[in-house]
Amino acid sequence: MGESTQPAQSWGIGRRLMLRVPIFVILLGILVYVSNATTVSWNNEPTGQTIASLAADTAVTFDNPRHVTLHQVGDYDVTERTMYVTATRPATGEKQRIRVLIREPKLKTGNGDAGGTDDAKNGTSLGTNAANDEQSGATVRSSLDNLPGVVFMHGAGHGGTPDDSFGDVATSMASAGFVTAVIDKPIWSTNDVTRDYPASAAAYDQVVDLLRGLDNVDSAHVGIYATSESTWISSYLLRQDPNIAFQILLSPMVYTPRQSLGFLAAQDFALVGANDGYQSIVRRVFSADATVIGLTNFDLPDVPNTAAYSIPTFVAYGSKDVMTAQVEGTETIFDLARQAGNTDVTVRAYPIANHVMRLGSDEEPGTPFADDYVRDLTDWAVGTVAGLVQTSERVAGDSLYQSIAVPDDLTARRGMTVYGLILHASMLVMVLVDLIVTIAAAIVTLRARLGRRRQRNALGFAHGFGNALLTMTLTTLATLLLFAAGLGQVVMGVVRLAWGSAPDDDPGLTQWSWPVIQIVCTLVVWAWSGVFARLIEVAASRGMLQWPPRAGSIRAVVSGREPVLASTRLGRVLFWITAATMLYVLLFFAFWGLFVY
Repeated sequence: MGESTQPAQSWGIGRRLMLRVPIFVILLGILVYVSNATTVSWNNEPTGQTIASLAADTAVTFDNPRHVTLHQVGDYDVTERTMYVTATRPATGEKQRIRVLIREPKLKTGNGDAGGTDDAKNGTSLGTNAANDEQSGATVRSSLDNLPGVVFMHGAGHGGTPDDSFGDVATSMASAGFVTAVIDKPIWSTNDVTRDYPASAAAYDQVVDLLRGLDNVDSAHVGIYATSESTWISSYLLRQDPNIAFQILLSPMVYTPRQSLGFLAAQDFALVGANDGYQSIVRRVFSADATVIGLTNFDLPDVPNTAAYSIPTFVAYGSKDVMTAQVEGTETIFDLARQAGNTDVTVRAYPIANHVMRLGSDEEPGTPFADDYVRDLTDWAVGTVAGLVQTSERVAGDSLYQSIAVPDDLTARRGMTVYGLILHASMLVMVLVDLIVTIAAAIVTLRARLGRRRQRNALGFAHGFGNALLTMTLTTLATLLLFAAGLGQVVMGVVRLAWGSAPDDDPGLTQWSWPVIQIVCTLVVWAWSGVFARLIEVAASRGMLQWPPRAGSIRAVVSGREPVLASTRLGRVLFWITAATMLYVLLFFAFWGLFVY
């Protein structure tokens, strides 16, 4: 933009540097202090933890001296029926009518009971009654009554219905003799970050009781199948209902959300090759005190606890799961189970499988489970319900691997959180105000340039401040865009990694953008120090900084007759609002660690 050409007494280079350098040091010192004050220490050691499996074969086998019938997937046909329960959320009194899809085993048509020939050879029959069972000493159950049951618990995601969840595994287990229940996810008015875990646990327990009350279900043998996020819910459920018979945990989140999600983000940021600077963002985010904004799910008091692993437990991990702490998680599960007096814990690790134990995206219809996962968990559940002693290794399949340690020392930092909220909110307000003033200035400038006088400097900027302001603003905003692009690429890399894609060989923007942003931010601070030094120089030449001020100098500046910044009020307002906004952006960068060198 054009500038007025009013002369001002110029200082020499040495005098300017004597003023500019202290301003630069003060500005940079403030930003460095903020960056270091918001830094969160984080120990990733030990790295590269492993647990070697005791056998490559994931099959689950039992000692069966009494020749108890152990049904397998496919032994029965499956029928479906729908029931309903009403779940109440105690915190609000909200009610949700939950649909329950029940799948039940049914004798195969035309050939009697499945597996009858083998059972005859073993000296038992699925059709025997209790008297015959007692007489033979076997624990054979009828094919159509006294069946075990399983309630399936939804993982992360806002929704989840019986029609789009667990259909394949629930049907497979039903075909092996289990009555399975898949339900609408209990969500009420909550969302992903406000989930009510105790209320959800109570809702799932209602469905457990529903199964227990069915005529064809053995009420003593109803278990749960929990995946990912719902393993937090299962911790509450097992405290509320210690009579759950068994549990199958798929990719369990053993630690609190703060620790589990902090580990997830830190590990995945490292795997995609993100610069350590972006790792510092993870540390700050997961040190936030979410209770300041009413969120209480970051720290769950009942996670982990011994009751959560006090019953027979089957744990499954996938080698391509980059969301769970498999080594420390397994160690913690075994430790808590021992404390609870439970020695019946089985862990299976499947190569190539992802977080949902699939060989691809769970969003794609027909994506298969890994290897023999469904067979293994079903065989385990059948043998466990029968009360048999497991003969296969407790830890089998692929070796477990964990790249970094779980950040179990993460705590909420209220002061940093409050400061961050105030900073970000006020920055957004300043950006909005600056945008409005800039639009107004652009309209005035456009009118002046298209008018009869073709005025180029409608805002009346003097001494190069207009061009300096434009240059500093564009540079600062470009740096902000580079920061957003770098962080965005990291996040996209993490998302692709979560669904089974391999990280790129060349991290590219995720690696080099951080040091570039640091350098540019430092240069921007140097440039702003020059602008402020020039302001002081011009003000001094106008006699405003002497004491007392030169007669008429302040009035001349305010009236625009001898401007320091601009001859128009709109020009001066635009300068100071834009300058304040850009400094807020620099404080934003400082909060996220850009000024830690």
